[in-house]
Amino acid sequence: MHDVLITAAQSSSSAAAAIPVQLMLEEEFKALPEGVLRATCEAQRFKAQNGHVASISGADGKLNRIIWGLGSKLEPMSLRALPTKLPAGDYVIENPPADSGDMVALAWALGSYVFDRYKKRENHARPRLVAPEGVNLDHVRHVAGACELAREMVDTPAADMGPLQIETIAREIAEKHGARIGVVTGDNLLEENYPAVHAVGRAAAPHRAPRVIELAWREDRTELPLVALVGKGVVFDSGGLDIKPASGMRNMKKDMGGAAHALALGRLIMQADLPVRLVVLVAAVENAISGDAFRPGDVLSTRLGKTIEIGNTDAEGRVILSDVLARAGELEPALTFDFATLTGAARVALGPELPPFYTDDEGLAVEIAAAAKAHADPMWRMPLWPGYQDAVKSDIADVRNDSADWAQAGSVTAALFLKHFAPKVGSWTHFDVFAWNSRGRPGWPVGGEAQAIRAVFAMLAKRFPAAR
Repeated sequence: MHDVLITAAQSSSSAAAAIPVQLMLEEEFKALPEGVLRATCEAQRFKAQNGHVASISGADGKLNRIIWGLGSKLEPMSLRALPTKLPAGDYVIENPPADSGDMVALAWALGSYVFDRYKKRENHARPRLVAPEGVNLDHVRHVAGACELAREMVDTPAADMGPLQIETIAREIAEKHGARIGVVTGDNLLEENYPAVHAVGRAAAPHRAPRVIELAWREDRTELPLVALVGKGVVFDSGGLDIKPASGMRNMKKDMGGAAHALALGRLIMQADLPVRLVVLVAAVENAISGDAFRPGDVLSTRLGKTIEIGNTDAEGRVILSDVLARAGELEPALTFDFATLTGAARVALGPELPPFYTDDEGLAVEIAAAAKAHADPMWRMPLWPGYQDAVKSDIADVRNDSADWAQAGSVTAALFLKHFAPKVGSWTHFDVFAWNSRGRPGWPVGGEAQAIRAVFAMLAKRFPAAR
């Protein structure tokens, strides 16, 4: 991760002093008296609208001040756009909002993200922010780093982010934090009772064989509550034999976004040393097409013992999650969170920027929603509506992976499918994330996006505060 956040000491040792950035509301601009400053702003058509910037030069013609428009109210996360509109250099917020320093610094770091693995850039220098006074810089860097990890994994093409690469990232995280890691690959999935994962991933090339990755941290500390993170890791989704059209397949490198989120959040929990035990479970597969591909009409076994009738091979994410959710249940976690780029229906319901979450735990739902609001990490609770449960019943198996058309609510019925396999102890929450910015705007480039990570971590940190 590029270090775009620095301390005042680091800035003072650089060749040039940090350039001050003044945050300004529209009301403040309207009250600005006539003079050189106002005239300079007006010449740049600056009226302090949200995201507008005015550059103020000194007598020597060099940039010596930035004025950043906030619009009608301060929303710290809107400052994600700020570093994208500035030349390289060091900057300091002249009037940081009270009690929002961490959020301002985090917004800067998130807005500085650039995926440049494949594109040569002449100048890699980025604007740096002198962290406002009182900011917990290590914490902000860890949170930003978790989001960057998830975004980079999602942005990386499937050719370079296959099941093995996800395993490698998990191994690096485990080694860094002293966690145990176990991986079951290929036909061994049948021997170790992960038949659904095997069925979905067996059509891929041998070097992209399916696998289940299990990372366990502090597993001997049985006095601590166990948190389970489960991630869907479909590295590329062709749709299988129910093949997607070209338009639907174009961005399917992102279908491992759930795995990326689970690993990033798991690393963040370990970095923060939260007083919990942790297990991260990832099913990593490619939904490919070959003579060995699973078929519409097949009935698959699962780790839990329930059978799944395959109505559509393009609804494979819930199938692989059935096995790893069942594995999580065997460990009897206090809290289970699964992350999956599961349904297009969630986008129809709420769009790409507002992922739904599902839980039957009313208190936990309130905690998640409060954290989402407090940390500008938007989510919306959707119901596990029991009236649609019949939509996932099968005539010849226990459940079907394509819900009946009459129910229509595809994200809800997918969550109800997962509920069959989710742990029966503790609380389970499902996040149907999109993990992608479809529209590019300053601070939010087209490409991978981390959703729900910050809110869930904040909720966990509040429930299980780390010792100081």
